[in-house]
Amino acid sequence: MPDFECEIACRANGYRAIAGVDEVGRGPLCGPVTAAAVILDPDRIPNGLNDSKKLSAAKREYLFDTIMGSARVGIGHASVQEIDQINILQASHLAMMRAIEELGGDVDYVLIDGNRAPKALTLPHECLVKGDARSCSIAAASIVAKITRDRIMSALDAEFPGYGWAKNAGYPTKEHLEALRELGVTPHHRCSFKPVHNILYQEK
Repeated sequence: MPDFECEIACRANGYRAIAGVDEVGRGPLCGPVTAAAVILDPDRIPNGLNDSKKLSAAKREYLFDTIMGSARVGIGHASVQEIDQINILQASHLAMMRAIEELGGDVDYVLIDGNRAPKALTLPHECLVKGDARSCSIAAASIVAKITRDRIMSALDAEFPGYGWAKNAGYPTKEHLEALRELGVTPHHRCSFKPVHNILYQEK
């Protein structure tokens, strides 16, 4: 389970507004990549924080509401067009920067899930591999990012039925790939991703 030790160490060094940052949506064939930045109140840390992938849907929803009501939260997205233009890694970093910027200008320190920080990030920061299993702030960010993006994909599923986005969130499941072949490519598909690119190429 993640803990607050990294944040405590930062606070011991004089930092106060410490943001945990995580993103979701690198692997899907469609939809945006979404990042969240969360500054937890040390006196109101929600119980049960964990890597969003290790939580049930009901637990994620509960924790999302708890985080939104007790912490400072910034959310950022990079669009399908941006993913296709600058690649998924750079788009993920762009979404992270937008999430951090949404928190305002007083962020002191940033804890980032993974091993690479956005090149544009000038704030003091630290990358934590598997950070969503180590840091409460990053775990909170992973939950906010996942719930936010899942809701976007559910809304798009209602607009473009048949691909199963409400269930698969745009990941390349068997159902999604079959629908992609049968129904074709939508404006929300990432044309630079191989399964989508191959279908477009075959059509041409």
